[in-house]
Amino acid sequence: MKGALSGLTTRGRCLLAAGLAAALCSVVLNERDLLRVSVFVVALPILVCLLTAVARVGLHAQRQIVPVRTPVGGRAEVTLHITSTGRLPTGGLLVADGVPYSLGGRPRFVIEHLPRHTGTRLRYHVQPALRGVQQLGPLKATITDPFGLAEFERELAGTSRLVVVPRVVKLVGVPGGSGLGSGDDGSVRLNAGQGEDDAIVRPYRQGDDLRKVHWRSTAKRDEMMVRVEERPWRGGTTVLLDHRAAAHSGSGATSSLEWAVSFAASVCLHLHRYGQRIRLVTQSGGLIVRDSGDGTHNDNAVLDALAALQATPAPSLDSHSDPAGGQELIAVLGATAPEALSQLISQRPRGNRSLAVLLDTAAWGEGGPGSDLDGATALLRGAGWGVTVARPNIPMTATWATLCRTHGSRAATVITG
Repeated sequence: MKGALSGLTTRGRCLLAAGLAAALCSVVLNERDLLRVSVFVVALPILVCLLTAVARVGLHAQRQIVPVRTPVGGRAEVTLHITSTGRLPTGGLLVADGVPYSLGGRPRFVIEHLPRHTGTRLRYHVQPALRGVQQLGPLKATITDPFGLAEFERELAGTSRLVVVPRVVKLVGVPGGSGLGSGDDGSVRLNAGQGEDDAIVRPYRQGDDLRKVHWRSTAKRDEMMVRVEERPWRGGTTVLLDHRAAAHSGSGATSSLEWAVSFAASVCLHLHRYGQRIRLVTQSGGLIVRDSGDGTHNDNAVLDALAALQATPAPSLDSHSDPAGGQELIAVLGATAPEALSQLISQRPRGNRSLAVLLDTAAWGEGGPGSDLDGATALLRGAGWGVTVARPNIPMTATWATLCRTHGSRAATVITG
């Protein structure tokens, strides 16, 4: 009884107090008619409160998110299935689901009548503006009576996870001379020997060098075939993402860090389509995600890892060893001191191909960290790295195309965020 009466609204409490006052006056004035009225006035909010409390017991709800993984700027549909198994009809139901600010406003629904057993379905959409692992919920229902005398709140469902992955841009082409177009991994060595070796061919892919077309196999199969003249030496490509907070500027979805994360995701998925084994590491060489040993690729593993990645307070690059482990490396660097670049260069074995994308972090917002782009470019190119500069007004596809045209000693990708 005490728990049920706790749901009385201000109106219900006032009506109950008025009934008790009328009962007291009826006793003092010896008015039986007033006593009958006071009994009705006191019984009404108590009865309504009890019925409303019983009605909330039979409420159940389920939440379904489709899809459970959506990119920044994408759209996901949330379906709420609410049923009532109680014996009393449920009406005047206010349903509100907890939604983070980055996903939009908090959805609210008013259910005038909830059918028993069949229930009802409610739908709303979320459009995430920031990547991350977001929690939807809890789902709460506020039950009121038609008179507004009682009100109870109940949690119908807990939280559900929505993974907001980075935006992925479809890229075209591969770095020239890297051997990526052949479908083999990592740094390569040429076949050696005398005489004409057996030709190993595969179907032509966009970005392949036309000089490698094997015309005899092409004529035989009536399909463009490419000669594979290289074999894997140390398989794989390493993408190094520098996600130091001090290396970036801007805030929210338009920051240079978000651009770097999105570019890293695009590169990883693009190289996956060429059959590459990808290692994604931090600026300190810490492993973020890698392909399984059997050569299978899971793009969702890369996207999920980058969705949960946060900026680190590390002050500088920590290049005490080769972050690529002898593999090809592609680098996208934020504001980085020349000393850190020199240390990174010194850790790379001679002859390994290395590419770098330098982020002009000052272009992403005023007051952000600056860097000597000319000095960094000259330093990297002097060490045999292929280098391009990225800015927010340059499309990622154009940045990647420029990177593909650069030539280094070997293929290396480092992304610094």
